Amino acid sequence: MTHRITIVGLGVGELEQLPFGIYRLLKNTTQPVYLRTMDHPVVSELAAEGMNFTSFDSVYERHSRFEDVYTEIVEELLRLSKTTDIIYAVPGHPLVAESTVQQLLERTDAVDVVGGQSFLDPMFAALGVDPIEGFQLLDATAFTVDEAQIRQHLLIGQVYDALVAGDLKVQLMERYPDEHLVTLVTAAGTSKQTVQSVPLYELDHVTTLSNLTTVYVPPVTDEQTLNRDFATLKEIVARLRGEGGCPWDQEQTHESLKRHLIEESYELLEAIDLQDDNLMIEELGDVLLQVMLHAQIGLDEGYFDIRDVIGSVSDKMIRRHPHVFGETIVDSSADVVSNWQDIKAQEKPERTSLLDGVTKGAPALMRAEDIQKKVAKVGFEWSDVEGALEKVIEELRELKEAAPEERLGEFGDVLFSITLVGKYLGLSAEEGLQQTNDKFIRRFTRMEQLADRPLVEMTLEEQDSLWHQAKQEEQS
Repeated sequence: MTHRITIVGLGVGELEQLPFGIYRLLKNTTQPVYLRTMDHPVVSELAAEGMNFTSFDSVYERHSRFEDVYTEIVEELLRLSKTTDIIYAVPGHPLVAESTVQQLLERTDAVDVVGGQSFLDPMFAALGVDPIEGFQLLDATAFTVDEAQIRQHLLIGQVYDALVAGDLKVQLMERYPDEHLVTLVTAAGTSKQTVQSVPLYELDHVTTLSNLTTVYVPPVTDEQTLNRDFATLKEIVARLRGEGGCPWDQEQTHESLKRHLIEESYELLEAIDLQDDNLMIEELGDVLLQVMLHAQIGLDEGYFDIRDVIGSVSDKMIRRHPHVFGETIVDSSADVVSNWQDIKAQEKPERTSLLDGVTKGAPALMRAEDIQKKVAKVGFEWSDVEGALEKVIEELRELKEAAPEERLGEFGDVLFSITLVGKYLGLSAEEGLQQTNDKFIRRFTRMEQLADRPLVEMTLEEQDSLWHQAKQEEQS
C-alpha cells in the first residue's frame, strides 16, 4: 500500500484568515502533522487550540545553506511516508515559493496538495501594485542579478536576515541606482504587517527582517540606468533600422558594414594597447553595435536575430568546454586547446585540404601566420629558425633581381618568409609590424616638434639628424 503525503498551505495570516476546510482538516486529522517551520502567525493559535505537530526548525540549525535544509526535510518526509500517511504544512500556498514541495512533486506521485492563500495577493495590496503590469517573483537565497527584469515590478522573497539582505543589495546595485527606493513588506496580510521603504544602499540596515519579509523593487524609469540594459540597445537598433529611423542605418547591408566592423575592431585593439579602460568601453560598444546591426538586418530579412546569435555562441561554448560543462578532465591549457581543436574538427564539414579553414578575410600577415601553423602540423616546415632566415635572404635576392611585373609577387614572398621567421621565434608578424608602425609615428611626430621649419624645406640629412635625436630621446 502506498502512503500519501498531504501538503497543506497555512496561508499568510492569522487563524481567522485560514480557510475553513483547511482548519477542519488540521483539527480533525489523526495523521501526524509536520511543519516546515513554526515561525508563522497561525501556528501558535492552532497550538493553543490543542493541535499537535512536529516542526523541522531544528534542521535549519544543522545547515548553513537553505538547499541542504530543504533536501534533508524532503528526505525525512519521504522516509516517514513509507509507514503511514502524513500531513506536511507550509506557509502560504504550497505551490508558491516552496522548494520542498517542488522537490516532493519531483520525487513521488503520492502527494496531494491542499491550497492556501499565497502571500502574493496581500503583498500587492500592501504595495498598491497591479500585477498585470508585469512582475517577477524571485528567491533571495538563489538570486542572480541577471535574472532581474528591471522594467518590471520585482518581488524577492525569503529575505531572512541582514546577511541575505546584504548579498541581495550588492547584486541589485550592479543594475539599479544606489538611491533606487525599495520597499520591505513583512507579514503581509496579517495584523503584524509592516511596510518600510528605504534607498537600495540601506537595504541591509533594516532591523525588521524575518522569514516573512519580501523586498519589492519597483521598475526602473531612469533613462541612464535603462540605457545600460541590453533590451534598450536592441530597441535602439531596431528603431534606427525601422520606419521613421535613420536613412543611413536603413541603407546598410551585411556587405556594406564589413569595413566598419574591421575598423571598429582595430580601434578596440588600439584601446587595449593603450590600456585605457574608458576607451575600451567605448570601442567594445562600437564593436557590439556592429554585431547588433548585423543581427537586426538578419531579423529584417527574416533569416535570424540576436537570439540566434547568442544561442549559437552559447551552444558552442558549452560544447567546446566539456571540462567545465561535462565530465572531461584536463590537466593543462594545452589539453584544453587540443580538445577544442578536436571538437571543432568534428563540427566542421569534411574538408579536402588542410588549408580549407584559413580565413580569406583576415589581414594578410595574420593569414600567413595561420597558413604556416597549419602546414607545420604535418611537418612541412624548417627544422629550425636558421632555415627560415636563409629563406628570407633567398627571397630578398629574388626580389632584387625580379622584373618589374614580377616584383609584387616576390615582395609577397619576402613578407611571407619574414612571417615564418616570427613563427620560429614565437613572435607575431602582425603585432611586430603594428608595434613598429606605432614607434615610427611617435618618432616622426617628435621630428615635427623638433624642426625649426617645415620638414619639406629640409634636406634628407637634416631630417635624418632630427630622426636620430627623436630616437635618442626615446631610448634615454
